[in-house]
Amino acid sequence: MNKFGFTRTQNDAFLKKIILFLFFMSLNVTAQIDKIEPPFWYAGMHNPDLQIMFYGKDIAKYQVTVSNETKIINVKRTENPNYIFVTIDTRKTAATDVFFSFSTNNKLQFTQKYSIKKRREQSAQRKSFDASDMMYLVMPDRFANGDKNNDSNNATVEKFNRELPGGRHGGDIQGIINNLDYIASLGATAIWSTPLCEDNDAAYSYHTYAQSDVYKIDPRYGTNEDYVRLSSEMHKKNLKLIMDYVTNHWGIEHWMMKDLPTKDWIHQFDNFTQTNHKRSTISDINASKIDTQICLDGWFVASMPDLNQSNTLVLNYLKQNAIWWIEYANLDGFRVDTYNYSDPKGIADWTKAITDEYPNFNIVGEIWMHSQAQMAYWQKDSKIGAIQNYNSHLPTVMDFTLLDAIATVFNEDDGSWDKGMVKAYDNFSNDFLYPNPNNLLVFAENHDTNRINEVYNSDFDKYKMTMALLATVRGIPQLYYGSEIGMRGDKNKGDADIRQDFPGGWEGDQNNAFTPEGRTEGQNQYFDFTAQLFNWRKTNEAVHFGKMTHYIPENNVYVYFRYTQNKTVMVLINNNKEAQNMKTNRFQENIKNYKSGKDILTNNDYDLSNEIAVASKSVLILELQ
Repeated sequence: MNKFGFTRTQNDAFLKKIILFLFFMSLNVTAQIDKIEPPFWYAGMHNPDLQIMFYGKDIAKYQVTVSNETKIINVKRTENPNYIFVTIDTRKTAATDVFFSFSTNNKLQFTQKYSIKKRREQSAQRKSFDASDMMYLVMPDRFANGDKNNDSNNATVEKFNRELPGGRHGGDIQGIINNLDYIASLGATAIWSTPLCEDNDAAYSYHTYAQSDVYKIDPRYGTNEDYVRLSSEMHKKNLKLIMDYVTNHWGIEHWMMKDLPTKDWIHQFDNFTQTNHKRSTISDINASKIDTQICLDGWFVASMPDLNQSNTLVLNYLKQNAIWWIEYANLDGFRVDTYNYSDPKGIADWTKAITDEYPNFNIVGEIWMHSQAQMAYWQKDSKIGAIQNYNSHLPTVMDFTLLDAIATVFNEDDGSWDKGMVKAYDNFSNDFLYPNPNNLLVFAENHDTNRINEVYNSDFDKYKMTMALLATVRGIPQLYYGSEIGMRGDKNKGDADIRQDFPGGWEGDQNNAFTPEGRTEGQNQYFDFTAQLFNWRKTNEAVHFGKMTHYIPENNVYVYFRYTQNKTVMVLINNNKEAQNMKTNRFQENIKNYKSGKDILTNNDYDLSNEIAVASKSVLILELQ
């Protein structure tokens, strides 16, 4: 035994490793390799097969071996000699560095170190978002500029220009971190940020849905390390981080577009072909093949090439990229952009790969349809999808039919057969179509729609009814940044109008809406109501996972109950221009033995024995007692 406590056998083994390490390091490890993706991986994953892409000039001409008894399952070469895809079995690979050797004619030319890292404790069992959460949607470029030093970057084309409505305005990750307390004070428990990965388009790059590098945070937002820091700071405040993931397309400036691994990495036509956006063709038994193909394979726009998820290399790349971000940034969920524009089988496999790895992980997909049956088709374990032997494995879908109703309902003062609150009632009457109605994202607006305060012309009473509805029906409510201070935006004026800068997010802003003192009286009115409502929602299990019973609206008054065994909440929304007295005997099956209800907004008590007076254009949220 030597002075380090090693036996002779251990000492010899240790020296052998040192010699091998020095030998590998003495070689030109960077020769021929420009990119490696994933850049590193993690030990102990559910799926032990790891597909590593090596990219470099004529990289495919080399034979590849790997150290540390790691087994190579497959080496895939394509028609492009600058790529080689090496799949290894990590089942027996602990957290360590492995070395890939690249040889020609059995002569070693160079090596490449690859790191397998240790996972966080209980990583696979991470808790995700659910109906107990409220999700706050931010567009980072328009929220707050926390670091002026990254407003422009030499590596990206478009530079800072806040004077240009559709330009880069400088909001960044640090701006979100600086205002986490503000977001939490609203009652939000999760943040959905629009994409943060690099988008190197020459113009309109701020939305970041045309990504040019999906392993790299856009330098105008910060660094990969900044994103990890955002996640860490959020978790300290019990906030969940939801990444906006894009499976359907990349940007035309993505580095691979300059040198595709395979011709069918993306869908290509003889001439530019845009999707017809008719996603109903996917389940339509009468649809023509050409219409279905153009829907799925056509490009979203000319700057967004359509990825081919039926190509196994592409699909594995997307699976691993998503899982890498979950592990690396300790994410709590995904929102998936244009979910059902992707190849149906491919996107289902992608989703299942993630939920197999993380059984509690929630993913909400953008299913922008105008029929409950069409949306329900895409939710996990849908009986409608099962008719065609299809299961997307997608836990959560976005409730766009509720959005459609909200866009008009509170402007319809006199309820009729199909007007006013009946629209809300009819929406929820179709909940039987969904495998899990609690896993629906409910919202009044987002970054692609008119702002709700534009729709209702800054009518505060209509805003209150809208938010009260979102806070008390089934599902996961989502709030769009700035609505809580009355921000407006008209989609007809262009996307920039619905994506304006949050006041106070930039040095020199005359109005700082992040603080009570900086807000105007009107902004405080909106903020105080929103914060009161959603902070209350955090405390009441009945509106999280309770059952729902609703009653056919009368005189444009919608009454419904959310209840568990221990708690009952009664909601009365009077969308009539006149005050209404609601006799309570009709609601006895839910009122049961409760005697009174306390309005969570005013603290006023209401006697349930006879009738309840509801002011015009107002809402009561009663906790029954």
